[in-house]
Parts: sequence; structure tokens; C-alpha cells
Amino acid sequence: MKTLPITSPPAPWGFPPATIILGSNEVHVWRASLDEFSPQRDNLLHTLAAEEQTRAERFYFQTDCERFISARGILRAILSLYLNRAPKCLSFCYSSYGKPVLTRESGGDAIRFNMSHSRGVALYAVTRGREIGIDLEFIRSDLEVEQIAERFFSRSEIATLRALPTDLQKYAFFLCWTRKEAYIKARGEGLSLPLDQFDVSLIPGEPAELLSTQPDSNEAVGWSLKELTLEAGYVAALAVEGRGWTVSCWQWPRPLRSTA
Repeated sequence: MKTLPITSPPAPWGFPPATIILGSNEVHVWRASLDEFSPQRDNLLHTLAAEEQTRAERFYFQTDCERFISARGILRAILSLYLNRAPKCLSFCYSSYGKPVLTRESGGDAIRFNMSHSRGVALYAVTRGREIGIDLEFIRSDLEVEQIAERFFSRSEIATLRALPTDLQKYAFFLCWTRKEAYIKARGEGLSLPLDQFDVSLIPGEPAELLSTQPDSNEAVGWSLKELTLEAGYVAALAVEGRGWTVSCWQWPRPLRSTA
């Protein structure tokens, strides 16, 4: 079994400073392991709104229920750092395509966020005044990636994927998929924006880019993509409106600060 290529240095998932300041040209990305929060899960559950608690109860498998509680509870905890509000006091609303946003009363005009989770790992992206999307995928070995690519990818992406060595094609597929998903999540239009109507880079080792968009060819210049490197077996991408921003990658939970 061949090792998946490392296309960029691993992100420095360190801990944030004691005082978190989010500038207008900054993006903060947080990584959390959802399965590490069993002792705190009841506390996280109590910060959720009634609607979120009801959604948690609908999961058939207990693991899925617990991960949902952790994912939403951690989201509230992270956003509370930027808004100086208690996690349980935050309110969310949803676009017509299901994208979650903070209500205006909770600070929706101040910050934008997006989240993604897969196989017990979650990523949260936070910024100001820019649309943002993030996607995280576990590289599944049972997927027929060529068939999925033929259904959803553009002709150019399919041709590029087929031209790669066989042992790189599955990894390249997930690079492409996460970049496309991050972009449509940032746009907030769901699959009403067809995946074959825009092209992203997918060759391992090359920078993440939004290469072209249809029908408006100028749309591509208004967005930036970035690959995020995690532990082996995961692929992630970040899509942010505009250019000239910097990203900081941090680990959740924050370490406890001594009061001495």
C-alpha cells in the first residue's frame, strides 16, 4: 500500500494566544477531535438550543448523536470567544440552502463562520466581513472515485484526474472534492450551484486554486482557496471571499490558563 503524498507542510495546529483578536484580513481555523469530549458532553449539551437537542435525539447511532452534540457545542464555545457572549445565548438561522449563520442579535454582522466534520474530526473557520466555507473529508477506500468524478466534476477536472498516475487518483479526487465543497459552502447556494460549472486545481503538490467559473468568468478572481493539512487519511480545504488574507490554525480546546 502506497503512502499518500504530502502536498504541503502540516498546518501548525498549536494553541492560540490568551487574547484572541480577529482582524479584518484574518481567518482563524480551529481543529477539534469530537471523540475526546465524553466527560464534557453533558455540559456541551446544555449549551445547545432546543432545536439542536431535538436534532441530536434523532440520530439512530449513539456515536453520531454524541459527535453532533460535541460539534455544535464546540462551535458555540469557539464563537463565544469572538462575541463575548455565553455559548448558550447564541442563536442561529439558516439560508434557504441550509447554510448556518448567526442571527443579527447574536453578532451575525460581526463575524462569519463555517464548519465541517468527518470521522470524529471537526474544523471551524471564522472570519470578518467575508463569506467563508470549509470542507473536511476522510479518504474512504471504498469509493468508486472515477464514477463520482464523471457525474459531478467538470470535463477539465475529469481529464486532469485521468491523466494522473493511478496511485494518485484517489487522493487527487478528494483534493478536488473538498475544494469544490468549500467553495459552494462559501457561496451558500448548496448544490443549486452545479459542481461541473467551475474548475479547481487538483494535482497533488500544486496550490489550491479556483481556476474558472461559469457563466461569469470573472467570479473566480473574487475567491481564494487553501489546502489544510491534517493527520494522514484526511483532506481539507478552505474557501474565502477576496484575497490578501492570512490564516492561523489552532487546536481546540484551549489550554487552561493559570490564574496564579
